[in-house]
Amino acid sequence: MAAMPDGVSTGEDGISRCRWGNSAPEYAAYHDTEWGFPVADDIRLFEKLSLEGFQSGLSWLTILRKREGFRQAFRNFHPEPVARFGERDIQRLLADASIIRHRGKIEAVINNAQRMAELRDAEGSLAAYVWQFEPKRRRTPRNGAAVQAVTPESQAMAKDLKKRGWRFVGPTTAYAFMQAMGLVNDHIKGCAARPQAEQARAAFTVPGADRAPARP
Repeated sequence: MAAMPDGVSTGEDGISRCRWGNSAPEYAAYHDTEWGFPVADDIRLFEKLSLEGFQSGLSWLTILRKREGFRQAFRNFHPEPVARFGERDIQRLLADASIIRHRGKIEAVINNAQRMAELRDAEGSLAAYVWQFEPKRRRTPRNGAAVQAVTPESQAMAKDLKKRGWRFVGPTTAYAFMQAMGLVNDHIKGCAARPQAEQARAAFTVPGADRAPARP
């Protein structure tokens, strides 16, 4: 039997996954059905970007375990109602143990929800905007060490979002978001989900491809 690539392991269910995907039950489902699979829905994209901001400095497992709490607290991440949150809502959220109670991150989500209308006016949709940052060259990580934390594309996205007034979207957060919503496929070679994510991307229609110029 061929040795498993570094960074890939076989779970109790016999499925080969990126090693982190076998480290907790919550990770397995997320790894197999979400991470690296393309997303075109603005609500799901706003949720993913918001949660990646909350994850900064914390374990992603912590965020996954609180995801339903986040959804209830932030109106299922529909940007319009979140954009209307005021100080009373902030105080409510700071007292909500079902989420991460960090004022700066909470205020960032509210601010970013307000920026969504501007971005949609300019780009058509959040989906059309973020898919402009898809790397031209698709990488296949052969081990865990080959998975990057920051790329030129994530730096460009973070810089542009910051210029548009978005918060808590640094280059590392932007790249984690790119991994989460399928802009890149960082499943390691030998992981069972990698070809599935590749097939999903091959069948995927890039939002706004007929109107938006490619980013440099």
